[in-house]
Order: sequence, then C-alpha cells, then structure tokens
Amino acid sequence: MAIRIFVTGGTFDKEYNEKDGTLFFQDTHLPEMLHLGRNKVQVDIRTLMMIDSLEMTEDDREIIAHNCITTEGNRIIITHGTDTMVDTARLLASKKIPKTIVITGAMIPYKFGSSDGLFNLGSALAFVQTLPHGVYVAMNGRWFNWDNVRKNKQTAEFEEIAV
Repeated sequence: MAIRIFVTGGTFDKEYNEKDGTLFFQDTHLPEMLHLGRNKVQVDIRTLMMIDSLEMTEDDREIIAHNCITTEGNRIIITHGTDTMVDTARLLASKKIPKTIVITGAMIPYKFGSSDGLFNLGSALAFVQTLPHGVYVAMNGRWFNWDNVRKNKQTAEFEEIAV
C-alpha cells in the first residue's frame, strides 16, 4: 500500500515574491522533490492546507488528525512548518492512532535551492517504512519520539529534550 503524504504548508512549500520580498504559498513542491530524489516508493500525496505553522489552529490540527485516522494504510508522512510541528505531534499522539506517522519539514524553502527539505523528506520516507506505530518527528537526518523533541531556535536544529 502507498505511503500517504499529507501536505500542510510550512517552509517546505513557500515561494519567494521577488517584487516585494514576501514568502507565499502557491502549490506543493512534493512531486518535484520526489522526482528529483529518484523516489521509487509508491506514495499518495494529498494537500490538506497550505499555511505557515504559526498560523495553524487547533481546528487545523484536528483536520490533520481526522485525515490520519480515516486514511487507508498505516504509514503517513506529514509535511509541516517547523515552529509548531511538535504541537501537532502531541495532538496526534493523544489520539492513539495505530499507524506510523512521521512529521517533517524544512528550515529553508525548497525553492531557495539550499533547502534541507529534500534530505528531510528522504529521511522521513525511510523512517516511516521502518519505525513501529507511533508519532515521530524527522529532521536533520534523525527521528525523534513526539514527546522528546524540540526545535532549538539558536542552532536551527531539532534536538532531544534533555532529561
């Protein structure tokens, strides 16, 4: 069965407006990224929303959860903005969905050419096929349990929470 990829927006899919210097959303770059990465894994991409994660509401998170619960298959990747992906992971974990869900994102937009997005997407594809059921965050070539990760804004990397 295909791996389901839910697109929610975030830096992954931002575009740059050269006229006014703003970032905006047009369409997902996932098909192009998968082609560039020479992906041979069967995927089914669905765009749920195209928003910055700082603008994501609890209703938006419930939409993501509903789609995870009702989709066929048990392997899901969610592309998400990095600022609040842990909040979405927490909500998904509370639903106790018996599937493997990997949330990933990018610190730099894919269209900038120097993005970490392609690497993070490839990592998420590998992790979703090998990790047991649960909710995970995949960034910087690593996977993290949903309840033991944070974004370090000083280093611009994800890290385990020190116990």
